[in-house]
Amino acid sequence: MRICKMTIRSFATLLTAILFVLPTGVQAQQISLESLLKEMVDRDQIARFPDPEYINKQFSSYDRASEEAGTQEWFANWDRTNFLREENNSGRREFVLYDADGPGVMVRYWMTFGGPGAGEGILRFYIDGSEKPVIEGNAMEVLSGGIITGAPLSSSVSPLTDYGRRGHNLYLPIPYAENLKITYESENVAENGAKHGSEDVYYNINYRSYPPEVNVHSFSTEQLEGAEPLLDEVQQKLAEKDKEQELEEFELAHLPLSRTLKPGDNFTKEVEGPAAIRKVMLQLLADNVKQALRSTVMEIRFDGNETFWVPVGDFFGTGYQIRESNTWYTTVTSHGMMSAYWVMPFQRNAEITFHNMGEQTVHLQNAVVSYSDWNWDERSMYFGSSWKQYSNLYTGEQKNMEGIGDPFDVSFTHLKGQGVFVGDVLTLFNTAYDWWGEGDEKIYVDGEDFPSHFGTGTEDYYGYAWVRPEIFNNHPFIAQPDGSGNITPGYTINTRFRVLDAIPFNKELKLDMELWHWTSTLIDYAPVTYFYLRPAGDILVKNDTANVKREVNLKREDVFSSWIEHNKIDGQNLIVDFFSGGKMRFQYLYDVGFTGNKHLWWHEAKPGDKLHLRFKSKEDGTFKLMANLTKAPEFSTVRIWVNGKRVSKDFNGYSESFKTEKIELGEFELEKGDNYLEVEIQKNSPDSEQAFFGLDYIDFEKI
Repeated sequence: MRICKMTIRSFATLLTAILFVLPTGVQAQQISLESLLKEMVDRDQIARFPDPEYINKQFSSYDRASEEAGTQEWFANWDRTNFLREENNSGRREFVLYDADGPGVMVRYWMTFGGPGAGEGILRFYIDGSEKPVIEGNAMEVLSGGIITGAPLSSSVSPLTDYGRRGHNLYLPIPYAENLKITYESENVAENGAKHGSEDVYYNINYRSYPPEVNVHSFSTEQLEGAEPLLDEVQQKLAEKDKEQELEEFELAHLPLSRTLKPGDNFTKEVEGPAAIRKVMLQLLADNVKQALRSTVMEIRFDGNETFWVPVGDFFGTGYQIRESNTWYTTVTSHGMMSAYWVMPFQRNAEITFHNMGEQTVHLQNAVVSYSDWNWDERSMYFGSSWKQYSNLYTGEQKNMEGIGDPFDVSFTHLKGQGVFVGDVLTLFNTAYDWWGEGDEKIYVDGEDFPSHFGTGTEDYYGYAWVRPEIFNNHPFIAQPDGSGNITPGYTINTRFRVLDAIPFNKELKLDMELWHWTSTLIDYAPVTYFYLRPAGDILVKNDTANVKREVNLKREDVFSSWIEHNKIDGQNLIVDFFSGGKMRFQYLYDVGFTGNKHLWWHEAKPGDKLHLRFKSKEDGTFKLMANLTKAPEFSTVRIWVNGKRVSKDFNGYSESFKTEKIELGEFELEKGDNYLEVEIQKNSPDSEQAFFGLDYIDFEKI
């Protein structure tokens, strides 16, 4: 790594003090590393429309076949190793990821790698046409290894994930007056756009583009050294996220909101302006807290404009199950205390309303809104938040990398008027043993025909990588408080808050996310978005009253019935309680004859491994059971039990061709409610070193 001396503290204390006290107007047209660092921790600044104005765009490795919406190629998924071009620089073969004329600022850089030589290449940052890079070093070390700056501005997530499978995030701003070019040199990259036999390079880089008259001071070694005291202070603030200490700087008033709400009740309290809400805090108590988090809605009207209507749990970034997190804007404790620190200014009044749209009594405990004075001006904006759930959303057919299988775009939000987009949280319930988030974000600003932000995958957008389920919940801007639903049935929350990478718009902003699930299933998919709007702005996502009243899903059987229906249950409807080894999937296959083209598939197991399944009967009694099981060259011999009684004959799943065979399991006593099916691998197929088992359906005949 070469960036000269990175630890010299040569910035004068006096200059730091001057930078902190200069009036906003003096600095308005001067952008530097110092001004950007101060902006990053200035909560008030994001609530005013940017001055100077800028456009936020993105470079990424998205599949270049995605050229036109409405075509299959729009969902092409070779989102790797796609660069702007290849160059020869001083005899080096370098791939260009980023090339933008200034004045501008790189504000967020995400990257990950796969395949041979993953991440071993060299990143170089060239500023203002210089042939000598100002930053040069191993890619992962530059982005998250701490050799430019430390965490959290340079970090990788999740810390629980193997380092090579993490998302690497650099939030240190890199300003430039004339041009910034970023290249990657690696002998492991076969060629630009390589799909096979190459190092896989994925990247998303956000940047600001300013009007020509804006004075931007280009990043340099000397500038970084000089800003070190300020950088240390910003890093400390972002790492500690001591929001309560920050609030001590203001003369706060507090509006208590604790209340008991019976089903159908609502209440409203008002704050007079001009003022700005700086903190919202509450805890929900109910017999069913999970349902209360979704069915209790918070609504705010600023100066008569309704810009905020969101279920309480979703607003605080925990969805409908309490999950701990601590970000720059939100905190959720294990005890369910939820706090948000968005600055919400208004000129005349703010009306805060809570609605109990559920069927149980809920108690708002420790509920307080804290607010202070605000100087309302022509750049002040109203805070907004919208929410919608896509319930039992059908994910399409089996996919391939060319986009076959009916992926589609889902609307996160659609805003009209002038404002700034500042973040989103996605809460979902996955029902398959497969990855749900292969889809790319597509953000259209001010009527663009092609999105200026076109990403490489949902987990990339949220800062992590490679479908990893491990938790990270203490970064200021990104979080995955729960990832248990990433590759198995379960619950997932993904968070991305924006500061320097906030997206201003003058007429319109539309954020779509591809729903690109690897398999055919049903999921619940609920995005909440955060933004600021100037007066007269409009939110085209309407209040989703139906889904806040809907019962939340906690288990796969809440979506796929595990009851015997019409004397039959499909394999994909069985409850998977446990398997001692191998992997589980509800595999989608054509031309085999499976019910719904899908069977329960237990694979990569070994002899002695056990699988425990469960189903429900509406009556007890004696039943004859017939099972339609899978046979194929790699399938194993298994032993089966029903409610503890062994099936008389082991089933040999080996066949020279892929097919099903319906066999009689025997007569068994079933109980009303839960019943159990147990499978144990006895021996592998002669064609495989691993064990496989497949179940299409079970028929029941009462005797």
